[in-house]
Amino acid sequence: MKVNTLHENDIIEIILYTCFAFLLMGIVMVLFFYFSRKKIIQKELEKKDLEIQYQKELLSAVIITQEEERKRIAQDLHDDISSKLNVVSLNSHLLNTPNLSSGEVSEITANIINLTAKALDNSRKIAHGLLPPVLDKFGLHAGVEELCLEFSSAKLISVNYENNVSFDILDNDRHLHVFRILQELMNNSLRHGKATLISILFENDKDGKICYYSDNGIGFDIANHKNQKGLGMKNIESRVAFLKGTIAMDSSINNGISVVFNF
Repeated sequence: MKVNTLHENDIIEIILYTCFAFLLMGIVMVLFFYFSRKKIIQKELEKKDLEIQYQKELLSAVIITQEEERKRIAQDLHDDISSKLNVVSLNSHLLNTPNLSSGEVSEITANIINLTAKALDNSRKIAHGLLPPVLDKFGLHAGVEELCLEFSSAKLISVNYENNVSFDILDNDRHLHVFRILQELMNNSLRHGKATLISILFENDKDGKICYYSDNGIGFDIANHKNQKGLGMKNIESRVAFLKGTIAMDSSINNGISVVFNF
């Protein structure tokens, strides 16, 4: 009887220890999942903070770019168009001067016509800078073709352009961003990259449309973050983000630049 009692006590003790072990394991697992979850949430919050900071930087770049563009347009209007129209106004008043000879009238009239023509030409250039007429009327393909011709006409750079995509003219508001991206890239290739050849290719992609851009310029060290934080690059990134696309860039010293973005 005593042996049976001891045996039962051993069994009870084993059961109690087993329950305690399971309880301890349960507490450990709960604490493990709690702190793991807390760490995951913290990482997610840090990721969200970085995304918010990135969006703020892109927005800031867009605002700065817009302000710079407004200043440039205002300066062009004031320094160029306004000054020419002032001279036209002065010459027009001169025509009311009594006893003018026919030669003087002809000279003043010629000045008015010449200055008016220049003012009209410059106003067209300013309007073209705001919204290229060809892009507005005929779509992105025609707009990029004209852009390539403008750069090639300078005889300093050659542009190879190929398009295997059909662009809907109803998407011109979005395509204007694609146009501005290429405009920024080409300006950088010419001014900073000292390139003599630019290549542009549009292809269809499973996620939409994709653009391949490259030049044979001096390139830059892409590992240097300073080269990736310029206003021009921020402007490009902000436009790609607006198009809900992605962009990848590759470059090295003396090996030009390669850019791929989709939209």
